[in-house]
Amino acid sequence: MKKVLLITRVSGFIPQHEMNNVRILQEMGYEVHYAANYNTVVYGKDNSRLDGTGIIRHQVDFDRLPIPKRVSTAYKQIKKIIEEGEYDLIHCHMPTSAAIARSAAESVRKKTGRKVPVIYTAHGFHFFSGAPLQNWLYYPVEKHYSRYTDRLILINEEDYNRACKFPLRGRAERINGVGVDLKKYEKYKKHDWGISGDIKPKDVEVDIHTKYNIKRDNAILISVGELTKLKNHMVIIEAFKELKDLKISYLICGSGPKEMELKKRVEELNLTDRVHFAGYVTNVPELLMQSDCFVLPSRREGLPVAMMEAMAVGLPVIATKIRGITDLIEHTKGGYLVDDWEPENYAVKIRRMFTLKDGKSNVKRDIRREEMGEWNRDRMKQFSLEVVEKQMREIYDGVTHGGVE
Repeated sequence: MKKVLLITRVSGFIPQHEMNNVRILQEMGYEVHYAANYNTVVYGKDNSRLDGTGIIRHQVDFDRLPIPKRVSTAYKQIKKIIEEGEYDLIHCHMPTSAAIARSAAESVRKKTGRKVPVIYTAHGFHFFSGAPLQNWLYYPVEKHYSRYTDRLILINEEDYNRACKFPLRGRAERINGVGVDLKKYEKYKKHDWGISGDIKPKDVEVDIHTKYNIKRDNAILISVGELTKLKNHMVIIEAFKELKDLKISYLICGSGPKEMELKKRVEELNLTDRVHFAGYVTNVPELLMQSDCFVLPSRREGLPVAMMEAMAVGLPVIATKIRGITDLIEHTKGGYLVDDWEPENYAVKIRRMFTLKDGKSNVKRDIRREEMGEWNRDRMKQFSLEVVEKQMREIYDGVTHGGVE
């Protein structure tokens, strides 16, 4: 049986984002192996989601920080796994683990002479137009290791155009993200449910108003993502200072290192009755369906899955005008794009989303928001599982049939 090795720095990445690719590889006759640091779990509390998947696990002590001793340890571990595994294909994810893995794979290649195809999916380069100077330290690293890459997969236009200029051993390919299961979201279609305040507890497993103590006549802004500096939830909290006259609430779904800081700021601004923390949730579609607008004030995105899920449900979006987000949405068609991260500017867009032209509050049903939501649902057809699966099958098939130098 053919064998493929998937590599990520943290263990939760594959079950969260790559299980469709696992299925594709298994259908293509591969035994799937997965190397990661199983002591660092992201997107969940443990590794139980890998149980029963047929995936064979390998522990590698990857670390987020490029500390020489830790890098050396991880390099030796992954090199040994590659040497002993005699894999037919290697597919890396995440910058640190991908750099270490490609270096190790190249060493094994030179030692054994086996030209095993190496794929790297960049889920959003750290460097991009407008990024801080320190982010560009990753640029020479990515450029260097592209020499050991037979297929470099990108998920947005800016990254793809930049990668095409790298000295790749193979070539760059652009795909439409990880794929959205539109059939899964069909039953959560926002248009069929009307406004959040109209939904009765009996219609859903978890009533969003009761569960999170949200006023039933308030419209709901919702964010889904880790509570980190990059996801930048603080911007929306600060924006709420300018929106005290509107009947709207903000539900933050996710956990992370910024949680206590965000909660403290909410208390300081006396917003505890309007800003609510859901923690890590697994019933995201149901919560999206009961909300009225998705907000994403991120500082960096590759191609945001959470936003794609909101669009698939049919929510309008307010988000920062950055790479990845602009690949998905057009200003005024699927929502509103904000040029920067100033709370005042986000407040303006939120007010516009929930205010009529005469300035009156309009948190109830609005044909404009419905039209934006329908535009988003239609847009997601280009990012469906079927579209991405076709793209990935072609890449896997091409790189394993004469596509390696």
